[in-house]
Amino acid sequence: MARRYFIAGNWKMNKTAAEAKALIEGIKALEGSQTQVDVAVCTPFTALDAASKALAGSTIKLGAENLYPKASGAYTGEISPDMLKEFDCAYVILGHSERREYFKESDEFINEKVRFALENGLKPILCVGETLAQREGGQTIEVVSSQTKKGLASISADSAKNVVIAYEPVWAIGTGKTATPAMAQEVHAQIRKILSELFGADTAENMQILYGGSMKPENADELLKEKDIDGGLIGGAALKAESFVSLIKSAICAASR
Repeated sequence: MARRYFIAGNWKMNKTAAEAKALIEGIKALEGSQTQVDVAVCTPFTALDAASKALAGSTIKLGAENLYPKASGAYTGEISPDMLKEFDCAYVILGHSERREYFKESDEFINEKVRFALENGLKPILCVGETLAQREGGQTIEVVSSQTKKGLASISADSAKNVVIAYEPVWAIGTGKTATPAMAQEVHAQIRKILSELFGADTAENMQILYGGSMKPENADELLKEKDIDGGLIGGAALKAESFVSLIKSAICAASR
């Protein structure tokens, strides 16, 4: 089957519960009940309850921004898969560049999270990507390949079908810089090559790879024309209903080509 396009919002540390409800209502009002592309909003933990209730009856899925790879215990400030599933979370973002940079999360720890999410029925959105220094040093493919392989270590091809990869060039997040469609496609193609080596061509062809480097209404159409770009992990543009729905519409247009 052909891959479905996927637009996922990463709200980061934004929106109270009340603001989350209002934003979701705005997205629903503009988006309608389309079923052509996959859509998710990944909210802060404190907004999950309000978001879950606001999404009831909608085709939009709910995601979280992190989890801890234990079922319960003395892990102050952390959250378990069961706590997320209580609010009907389908997805969880893992390995985001901000977690890697600010909280020093290693590839091995991220892999532990990915495996635990899968074991507990959540679909990980595994983030990989290079810094500006790494890109300028010609290390992009090396860094992204390593992060992908390590993040997916000890995962079966059957389980991998439930993993989404998000390529986020760190230098393009919140800076106003964006990889050209050709630059993004080159890395997406490399990621799919790695997935093929790990899990076989059939599995790799059906795994969604999202672009997470400041996709916005102005550049979405061109990015989504590329063969291996299956949607976006959206930051800033996910915080306004109009811009987020514009990206959904771009994905619908891409899907209809």
